[in-house]
Amino acid sequence: MPNSSLYKKLDIEEYIKDFKKFLARDKDVVMIGDTNLHFKFIKELSTLEFKPPKSVSNLSNQLNRLKKQAMLSIDEIYSFVQILEYFNYIKNITLPPLMSKWINDIVIPPQISDIITYFTDKGDINSQKDEELLGIENAIIFNKKAIKEALYNVLKSSSLNEFLVDSQIHFINNEETLLVRGGFSNAIKASVIARSSGGFFYILPQSLSDLKAKESALMSQKELIILRYCKQFSQIMSENEKFLSFVNREFDRFDNYQARVFFARTKDYEFILPQKNNKVILSDFAHPALNEPVPISLTFDKKILLITGVNAGGKTMLLKSILSAVFMSKYLLPFRCNVTKTHIGHFDVIDAIIDDPQSVKNDISTFAGRMVEFSKLFNKKNAIIGIDEIELGTDSDEAASLFRVLLEELSKKDIYFIVTTHHKRLASLLAPNRDTGLIAALFDEEKRVPTYHFIEGSIGKSYAFETALRYGIPKDVVSRVVKLHGEDKERLNEVIENQAMLEVKMRQKLEDLELEKQELAKKEKYIIELEEKLRFDFENQKTNLEITYKDALQKAQEAMKQAESKEGRRLLNDSNKILKPLKQEKAKSKEPVKVGDRVKYRSHKGTVLSVASDYATIDVDGLKIKVDLVSLKKISDEANNTKIKKEPKVVTTVEKGSASISVKLIGMFGDEAIDKLDRFISDALVHNFSEVQVIHGSGAGILAKLVGEFLKNHPKIKNFYRMPGNLGITIVEL
Repeated sequence: MPNSSLYKKLDIEEYIKDFKKFLARDKDVVMIGDTNLHFKFIKELSTLEFKPPKSVSNLSNQLNRLKKQAMLSIDEIYSFVQILEYFNYIKNITLPPLMSKWINDIVIPPQISDIITYFTDKGDINSQKDEELLGIENAIIFNKKAIKEALYNVLKSSSLNEFLVDSQIHFINNEETLLVRGGFSNAIKASVIARSSGGFFYILPQSLSDLKAKESALMSQKELIILRYCKQFSQIMSENEKFLSFVNREFDRFDNYQARVFFARTKDYEFILPQKNNKVILSDFAHPALNEPVPISLTFDKKILLITGVNAGGKTMLLKSILSAVFMSKYLLPFRCNVTKTHIGHFDVIDAIIDDPQSVKNDISTFAGRMVEFSKLFNKKNAIIGIDEIELGTDSDEAASLFRVLLEELSKKDIYFIVTTHHKRLASLLAPNRDTGLIAALFDEEKRVPTYHFIEGSIGKSYAFETALRYGIPKDVVSRVVKLHGEDKERLNEVIENQAMLEVKMRQKLEDLELEKQELAKKEKYIIELEEKLRFDFENQKTNLEITYKDALQKAQEAMKQAESKEGRRLLNDSNKILKPLKQEKAKSKEPVKVGDRVKYRSHKGTVLSVASDYATIDVDGLKIKVDLVSLKKISDEANNTKIKKEPKVVTTVEKGSASISVKLIGMFGDEAIDKLDRFISDALVHNFSEVQVIHGSGAGILAKLVGEFLKNHPKIKNFYRMPGNLGITIVEL
């Protein structure tokens, strides 16, 4: 949970204060629960026009007292009433689905709803609900008028005239008084209520004492009635303490939502939902502490982001900006950015090592303090840490080696770092690391000022001498420094920078080549898959055309059953001629088979005995069957030396398709019907059917006779007979 020290480190203290002004009551900015769900509620609420809730008290103490059945004051009771009235107001708005379900599920108990009706908009008990209270309030009003009239009568008194400072009635300590000079006691008997800064007296004439006494008595009676209501309402609220605790929590939840919505509207800010990864992409981001910020756009997708470059060029503010964006996104606080291009990951821990930890009181040096901060990081995970001026407090060469190892080791623990440095040595050690990203603050050499712009993938110069001149160090002093520093040392710094950048560029080229290689592999895979898909689609279309043709052919045959003609027979023969090349082409697309090959036909394995143009004769467990070539699949892993068994009878199978227990021959010519029956019987034998049906119809009996003769001479037919009650069907036992 964030604390005020982090707000200070990130320069967002004023931002948090501004946000809290939109809350109905003070609370932490953190919302407990599912961030994704909170985001959905906020986005829905952003679409509505509604009034924000008025300020209300924190009621935790009052809820604890209700648990103990204590009596609340009228103001405390009204604070609960304000919350309930606001929920009733929201319910009367047309709400989006998610918001509607949530708000409408808050059902106020009837007894609590009744309490609400007893209050006015100002938080007073409504006297219209109580005749006794109404009478007392009317009497108080009448008595106040009488007091006012009595005071005006005193003002008109000639004896008091010379002591009056003015002719007005002054309200002092809730009392109507007159302002007079010293010596007034000679003209009127009165009580002094207070003295003015000018030495005058606010007095209450004794002639009004009866009226004031009456007013006091009336107010006491009113307070007794209010007290009675406080007892009554507190008892009911104690009985409903769990509901009131619930609604108090829900109000805080809604308050967090509405404050964010109105804050974003007022500032023209955007909400960014944190993502599950650890990538940070900022587009036109503006830190809220800056009045005229230069928008920041960058990508942080490495474990370490190294920020180098000109002094006073905005490196520290860039570090704070990245951490602030992550912080505000984590807690769904809006900020200025290009929402369509901004992407922020989720981090469990957000912290910054920015301040100089040196302390006389704690007897700790700057460097030792930094080491203490680093030691704490070894117990953290999924963290994003900003470190400003990492080289602070120790020898630069030693620090370079130390911090390189520390950063690389901690990065393995899923910790991400944003580091600012002027160490050329550290930059040269970290830059070649694949997990290091580089950003340089730019310097306008012509104008000799920083631009507050940044360039990614580069190491920047510090421009220490130029910065010294810009901030008022005399030119002759800086010239002496340059001479003392020496041109050779400056050239060495440039060599270190150039070497680091060359390594970075080489690493980038290698990464680009790897990406290109992966892209080519993806394209190759896509082409292979596309080729397979096209081949599959082609086969499917060809099969569908064959099925369509067969269906049409069968319908044509059935249609011609009643009217046989030579022309019809000619058309059917022409159709078969069209189909035959398709079958042959399909057979060619398969792996060719030859005599002796082991092949698979449906779920059966056999050996090729002979091969014709579009069919083959195969041996399946001693049964010779004739099958289409397209229905055969060559078995390459079996030996081709299987012995060919001799059987006296060659039979044919049904055409390609799933096996059936019946075949329909109605409307076919004799040769065509017997050929189809022969294939059907062969297929039934392969599938071990014990009984099948042949549907030939009754008609003139010619087709039935041909079927009977064929079955009588078939060696595998045990018995056949006409179906009782339907002479158009023959039952065949195999």
